[in-house]
Amino acid sequence: METIILAVVIAVVVLGALGGLVVGSRRRKPLPPPPPSPPDITAPPAEPHVGEEAETPREEPRRTIEEVDLPDGAPPVAVEEPPVVEELPVPEIEVPEPTAGRLVRLRARLSRSQNALGKGLLTLLSREHLDEDTWEEIEDTLLTADVGVQPTQELVERLRERVRVLGTRTPEELRGLLREELLTLVGTDMDRVVKTEPATSKPGIVMVVGVNGTGKTTTTGKLARVLVADGRSVVLGAADTFRAAAADQLQTWGERVGAYTVRGPEGGDPASVAFDAVKEGKEMGSDVVLIDTAGRLHTKTGLMDELGKVKRVVEKHAPLDEVLLVLDATTGQNGLVQARVFAEVVDITGIVLTKLDGTAKGGIVVAVQRELGVPVKLVGLGEGADDLAPFEPEAFVDALIGD
Repeated sequence: METIILAVVIAVVVLGALGGLVVGSRRRKPLPPPPPSPPDITAPPAEPHVGEEAETPREEPRRTIEEVDLPDGAPPVAVEEPPVVEELPVPEIEVPEPTAGRLVRLRARLSRSQNALGKGLLTLLSREHLDEDTWEEIEDTLLTADVGVQPTQELVERLRERVRVLGTRTPEELRGLLREELLTLVGTDMDRVVKTEPATSKPGIVMVVGVNGTGKTTTTGKLARVLVADGRSVVLGAADTFRAAAADQLQTWGERVGAYTVRGPEGGDPASVAFDAVKEGKEMGSDVVLIDTAGRLHTKTGLMDELGKVKRVVEKHAPLDEVLLVLDATTGQNGLVQARVFAEVVDITGIVLTKLDGTAKGGIVVAVQRELGVPVKLVGLGEGADDLAPFEPEAFVDALIGD
C-alpha cells in the first residue's frame, strides 16, 4: 500500500516538472515589436464663437492693417467704411406771391377765354342799324355765355335805352357803355372779402363745400396759400374722409406753405375731424382754420345730412365765419342746380368759381350770384399753385371786353 502511494507521488512530481519546462520554453519565445507611437500633433485652436474675438498667440503682438507687410505687387487691402446715412431733406417752405392785384396779373389768361362775349357784343352794337334781329343776336350772345334769362333781359333793355339816347356811337363810347352795364350786372357793391377774422377771438373758421370734381380740395389748398401770402397762419382740416387721396393731397398743399393739417382715419367721422381741427387751431393760436368736406354726388341725401352735421359740430366751438361753395365754371347751368342744393343745407356765404380760364362762359358769375344772392369771392384761373385770385369786378369786366 505504501509502495502504491509512493509511486503516485513520484508520478505527480514528474508531471509537474514537465509542465514547468513547457511553460518556461513558451516564455522564452521572442515577443513581436511594439507598435510605433503616434506622432505628436498639436490640435488647431478652436474657432471663436459669435461675439468673441479670435485669440492671438501671446508671443505675436496684434498688428493693425497698416502694419501688415504685403507682398510686392499685392493689391492693398480695402478697408470697408461704415455706410453713410443720408438725411432726408426738409421740405422748403414756399412763399406765395402776394394776392393784391393777382387777378390783374392773370388778366391775359382770363381774356383768352372770356373776351369772345365782350367782342361779340361790341361787334353787334357797332352795326349802323340796330334792328330787332340785331337785339335778338345780342340776347343770344348773352344767353350762350350763361348770363341767365332774367339778367340778359335787364341788360338788353338798358342797352337799348342808352344806345337810343346816345345816338352817334363811336367805338370808345360803345366800349365805355358796355363796360358800365356789365359792371352793374356783375355788381361792384357786394362784399367779396373772405371772412377770416372773427369778431371775438381766433381762429376764423372757413368751411369749403362742393361736389367732387369741381376742384374743392385743391381750392382749399390754394386758399391756404392766399391766406399765408397775406400773413395769416393756417390749420387745415381734412374732413373729406371718404376719398382716399383727399387727406394726402391737402396735407401736401399745407406742407408747401407751412400749414398744419389735422386728419383722421380713412372712412372716419368727418365731423370729428372738423371738430379736432378747430380745437387744434385754438390751441396753436392760428389765425384761420380751413375745413375741406366730402363732395359725393349732390343727389345723395346722406351727404347733405353729413355736411349739416359737420356744420353743427364745428359751431359747438364757434360760429362759422365763411361757407364757400366751389363750383366748376364749365358746368354752366348745371352748377346752379348744385348751388341750390348746398345752399339749403349749409347757408352759403361765398362762391369760388374754378376753371374759369377754360371753356367756361363768363356769364356764370352773374347767374350764380343772382341764384344764391351771395357774391363770387374767388376765381380759379389755371392749374398753378397761385392761380386762385380774389374776384375783382373791374378786372373781370375789362378782361371780357378786351382793350
